[in-house]
Amino acid sequence: MNPQQKISTKAFSKLSYSRIGNGPALMLIHGFPASGQLWNPVIEQLSNYCTLLIPDLPGTGKSLLDQEQTSIEQLAGILPAILEHAGIEKCCVAGHSMGGYIGLAAAELYPEKIQGLALLHSTAAPDSDERKVKRKKSIELIHKGGTEAFLNASIPDLFARQFKQDHPEAILNQINEALTIAPITLIAFYNAMMERPDRVEVLRRAHFPIMFILGKDDLIIPYQSVLQQCTVSAVSFIKLYGASAHMSMIEEKEILQSDLLNFVNYCLYRAEPAH
Repeated sequence: MNPQQKISTKAFSKLSYSRIGNGPALMLIHGFPASGQLWNPVIEQLSNYCTLLIPDLPGTGKSLLDQEQTSIEQLAGILPAILEHAGIEKCCVAGHSMGGYIGLAAAELYPEKIQGLALLHSTAAPDSDERKVKRKKSIELIHKGGTEAFLNASIPDLFARQFKQDHPEAILNQINEALTIAPITLIAFYNAMMERPDRVEVLRRAHFPIMFILGKDDLIIPYQSVLQQCTVSAVSFIKLYGASAHMSMIEEKEILQSDLLNFVNYCLYRAEPAH
């Protein structure tokens, strides 16, 4: 089977996603600023047990962003499009950061398509005013040609201090991957994130389990800001990773793989996760 799949939707003329492995379907939605390659460290293990559906969001990897603006809701529309193309009725979703926002929007718009939602270093809350101010400053910098400066400054902050010291090559890899994304796409994503609504109510209404993966050293979405959300859903799990900041699929891939597989197993069979 060719893992690389090409589709189109009304909103996006060229979307690329990978289909890898066999078993229950798990869609992995990457965050900002990355592509589907973000999940490479965990693909081999997860694909032994799951059918992985890994999109490149429009404007990243091999997918095109056809317009200067998009929205989290529009991006969420790729989920049912991919499932239809793959011949799969529903799936579990793991969304990282912005991918979590997209997963939450999909849970609101297409709840019948989702068996479980794992939010990795993400939140159902909207941007704070302070966060919006920071994003607007970054947009201004990118507009002025400062994309490389923006990425060189922001990407190291996604990782825990000890990890940065031990694995400088991982940070450089993420910067180089992010540099392949056009500035117009980076700006479109930031605007989409700023405009997203509060979706805590989506957690409250969810008929499927929710899992929160939090990093103890996360500066982008501090775990303390998410803890209250973990009590909202009827069925929820919370995992706090002591050696991670915002990038557990790189920083603590082994434990993340285990937690995702246990979560998928629970969502499908309502079995107690292994400890």
